[in-house]
Amino acid sequence: MTDAQNTIRSAALEWSGVTVHPHRFGGIEFRLGKRELGHIHGDSLLDIPFPTATRNELVHARRVQPHHVLPESGWVSFYIRSENDIREAILLLKMSYEIAQQHYAKKQQAPWLRAQGSGSIPSS
Repeated sequence: MTDAQNTIRSAALEWSGVTVHPHRFGGIEFRLGKRELGHIHGDSLLDIPFPTATRNELVHARRVQPHHVLPESGWVSFYIRSENDIREAILLLKMSYEIAQQHYAKKQQAPWLRAQGSGSIPSS
């Protein structure tokens, strides 16, 4: 198997705004702004945070396992054992990235748009 960590790192750095940092428990961490998208330990374990509903769907579909330390959280663990797993790891990390992008887009909306729940400009 090739160097999974570097392959995943290279893919993630192609996504707008993604940065890479040392992770406090070893390995490297991927971020969009201050938000962690996930982290990889060596070449074999990728941990990713998801909203609980998404996490439950992924676990139910057997694409991931509950997090190896925090199994009741929104975090998941994905074990990398083959070249196909590297591709799947990149897809999962990209899902986390897209969720983070949506989160930031909502935060950027004007307060009156959030309150109304629509894109129309309020009348005076």
